[in-house]
Amino acid sequence: MQLQMPERYNFAAQVDQWADRDPERRAVWELSDDGTERILTYQELRRYSNRVANGLQSLGIEAGDKVLVLVPRGIEAYAIYLGLMKLGAVVMPGSEMLRSKDIEYRAIHAEAKAIISFDAVLSEVDMIRQNCPSLSRFVTIGQSCEGWIALQELLAEQSDEFSCADTRSDDLAFLSYTSGTTGGPKGVMHVHGWPFAHLAVAAKLWLDVREGDLVWATAGPGWAKWVWSPFVATLGMGATAFVYKGRFDPEVYLAHLQAYPITVLCATPTEYRLMAKVSGLENYSLQALRSACSAGEPLNREVIDTFRRVFGLTVRDGYGQTENTLLVGTFVGMEPKPGSMGRPSPVVRVAIIDEEGNELPQGEVGDIAIDREMIALFRGYLNDPERTARAFRGNWYVTGDQGRMDEEGYIWFEGRADDIIISGGYTIGPFEVEDALVKHAAVAECAAVASPDPERGQVVKAFVVLKKGIEPSDDLVKELQDHVKKMTAPYKYPRKIEFVTDLPKTTSGKIRRVELRLKERQKEQHRS
Repeated sequence: MQLQMPERYNFAAQVDQWADRDPERRAVWELSDDGTERILTYQELRRYSNRVANGLQSLGIEAGDKVLVLVPRGIEAYAIYLGLMKLGAVVMPGSEMLRSKDIEYRAIHAEAKAIISFDAVLSEVDMIRQNCPSLSRFVTIGQSCEGWIALQELLAEQSDEFSCADTRSDDLAFLSYTSGTTGGPKGVMHVHGWPFAHLAVAAKLWLDVREGDLVWATAGPGWAKWVWSPFVATLGMGATAFVYKGRFDPEVYLAHLQAYPITVLCATPTEYRLMAKVSGLENYSLQALRSACSAGEPLNREVIDTFRRVFGLTVRDGYGQTENTLLVGTFVGMEPKPGSMGRPSPVVRVAIIDEEGNELPQGEVGDIAIDREMIALFRGYLNDPERTARAFRGNWYVTGDQGRMDEEGYIWFEGRADDIIISGGYTIGPFEVEDALVKHAAVAECAAVASPDPERGQVVKAFVVLKKGIEPSDDLVKELQDHVKKMTAPYKYPRKIEFVTDLPKTTSGKIRRVELRLKERQKEQHRS
């Protein structure tokens, strides 16, 4: 399957075409945890995003400017992303759970010009704004306050007409940060043409989104997966995005799937696992649901079997990264092999390679790699040519994951080649956890690794060496966990902490996290 990228492309203009075709079609259907609903049609979304573009332009934000967006799930996220794309500005997705240190790093590294945030994060931004000389505009989707312009006040006098920027396909559109094993997060650069490539495969052949569908993709803004499914795959296909603003609860999720005519579901393996364990699962009726997909980490066979048995529905696994798009998946009509990622995408050449970049025979474990000419591959890590170069091996982009390919072309995940932790769909770099922990007065040194967990797949476990005179205790465990939650995004905190007298190291003094990971796997195997 060959894709020819157009010379000029802007995803926001494509979304506006749905407003031309069917202005009253629902674009976003928002549901709060108290049952309150808000619905926006494609015509209303076009006008809203046009006002956003005009409002931000009035603040001096121009094409190429980088804007960090820290907003939760909701209609505003869709309008803000589209408005920025219409301007030709660069969207920097950021989780609403980021803390001041995380925000400061991103703003300085990218030389961001503006931040669009919401009430819960304003204080975190205020703590570091004086350290970020490039930041000059601060917009909140809540009430205006000192140093912040309220978005709704900014838009009150704006026109709902705007001429979308005529961007080139290779102009920078998204700058997403993803955790690394060393140093700060990496700024992944994607261009305006990326959504064009993503729609062709991920939306159509994997998610199976069709015009008029009601799509519930549970990822939150700030993650590449939100751009993938709730945003690009849904609006690009003329479907309706179902947005639930409440916290995850398996019984609530199942109740919504029963009450609303949701036809496509994309959730994390953790969410599927917990839904599959709900007592009385067979009492729920998911008659509208046609397509169910899972991404973020391998999905258990037990979960696939449960959804097939109870709902007659096959949950199809998929694999991709912030740096690319859907690479491997169980596509529509393909028979799944539970435990396997599926087969390579029709537009991606995937291979298992050795350390020299040679393709390995079927059945052998090696690095999962893709052809560096793949149409939806990132354009490098911002301001980091060395890290960018390390991501490639000859003609291959190396994912950092290891796997094997069977005789039918299915790929089986074997583990991370590096130390990245994937917990409940979140990608967590050990350096970020360790950097937070060592700032505590009691910690001499530490190492963070993945520890197997039946619900989240993995959780963060920290091995901590305490300073002389400090005694381990349950209270200290809680204190260290709370400390990490304050220093960085709360989802990164170590759910397990083990106090040790020393850490395994190489002769050059580097911590051997691989040894600690192996120790955790052996514990899990012994328990089972």
